[in-house]
This record gives sequence, C-alpha cells and structure tokens, in this order.
Amino acid sequence: MAEPADPKPSATILLLRDAPEFQVLMVKRHHQIDFASGALVFPGGKIHQSDDDAAWADHVVGWEHFDPIQRALRIGAIRESFEEAGILAADNRDGTPFAAVCEVDVRASVDRGETPFLNVVRDLGVRLRLDSLWVFARWITPTMMPKRFDTWFYVMHAPPEQVAACDGRETVDAEWIAPSEAVRLAAEGQRTIIFPTLMNLRLLAEARSAADCIKRADARELVTVLPQVEQRDGKPFLVLPPNAGYGDVAEPLTSIAG
Repeated sequence: MAEPADPKPSATILLLRDAPEFQVLMVKRHHQIDFASGALVFPGGKIHQSDDDAAWADHVVGWEHFDPIQRALRIGAIRESFEEAGILAADNRDGTPFAAVCEVDVRASVDRGETPFLNVVRDLGVRLRLDSLWVFARWITPTMMPKRFDTWFYVMHAPPEQVAACDGRETVDAEWIAPSEAVRLAAEGQRTIIFPTLMNLRLLAEARSAADCIKRADARELVTVLPQVEQRDGKPFLVLPPNAGYGDVAEPLTSIAG
C-alpha cells in the first residue's frame, strides 16, 4: 500500500461582518481550477516559501506574539485574501486601517509569483495585522486522498472600508452571505460547498455576530480534525472527532461534495 501523501500547509480566512446581518465572505472557485472547481469557499490556499521570510518582521503587527509557523500561516492567509478577494488585513504606518482599493493587476502579479507580496506591502507602506486573526479550526485531508492539505482556518473582522472583488482567475464571484443561508443553499443544491467548508459554516452559524464568533473560537479547545473513514452497515462514512466542536458527524462518502 502506498504511503499517504504529505499534507501541504495552507491557510484560510473567514472574513466576518455584522451589517446588514452576520455574514461571511465566500468566493466561487473558477470551474477550470483542479481543486474544488465551481465551489463556494473561503479565501485561502497553500503557504508559500516567501510567507516565511524573516524580512516580514518589520512589516507586520504581532510578530513577537507568534511562533514561526503561525507567522507564515497568517501571512499566507492574508496574502490569499489579497489575491482572491482584494481584501488586505493591514494598517497604515500611522495606525489607521488600510482602506485603499487593491489593484487587480497587482493581485494577479502576486498570484503568478511575479511580484513578491512583501514588496507590495512595503510599497504600500502598510503592516499586516497578524494579531487580527483568531484560530477557528484546523483540518487535515484524509489519508486516502491523493492531494492533502493541513489547513488552518482563521476568523477576523473584515476591514469595513474595503470592497471584496474576485480575481477573475481562481475566483469568479465574491459573495457576502449569512452562514446559515449558505448551509441552506447547499442542502437545496443551489450552491456547491465542499465538506470541510460546510462543516465550518455550520459551526460558524452557531454565533450571533462577528464578536461572538471570535469569542467562541478563542474559548474553544482546538482539536485537529483528521476525518476517518468507517464502515457502517457495509457503507463507508466519513467520521469527525466527537470532541472537535462539530457534534456527532458521520457522513456517507457518496453524499460529500469535494
């Protein structure tokens, strides 16, 4: 039997707002993307080597509060949000929130690896707010999958003065939506939402507001979710750890998107 593929470190941001109601930002993946094509997801992706550059120390807020792994994950999550949704979690050097429009061509250049994200941040004269991200969950792709990710999910208040816009390459739409509404639309077949995203939407829907969500996430014990396949009545089910905060979850493999 072949050894399981090593999971690639990745990070995702759940950007939250309370007006006109408690909502999360989701983006629709391009249908030509090889992973989760056409699905509604949170902005995120794999961590890049440049996310671990020590030069970031002068261009972030909260550097001293996190270990090297968390620094790279948070920088990568903010970079992905910048590339895919045009949202930059940063402050100007005077401490005011960054509120300018993130130019599409610059975002595309970062995404293609032509322009280092660090250069963009330096040129804008801003500092990334690593301390504005709160750990929400951590999921590792099951061992039987050919492509595996070790994904950290973060929640944060969305910058109120910035407007989300898809990049047109990896994402083709950006949508603010109530978590419970996204769950409903997925159940009715009106949206394609992959299993980890759907589980985290359900968990997110337990909160009443962005602040309540962050409070709950801060208080919840982080249990890494590595779904296991179990045979029940002769059929395979994907089972989550019972203490991870999602309740008693056992989903038939045949019913799971993604």
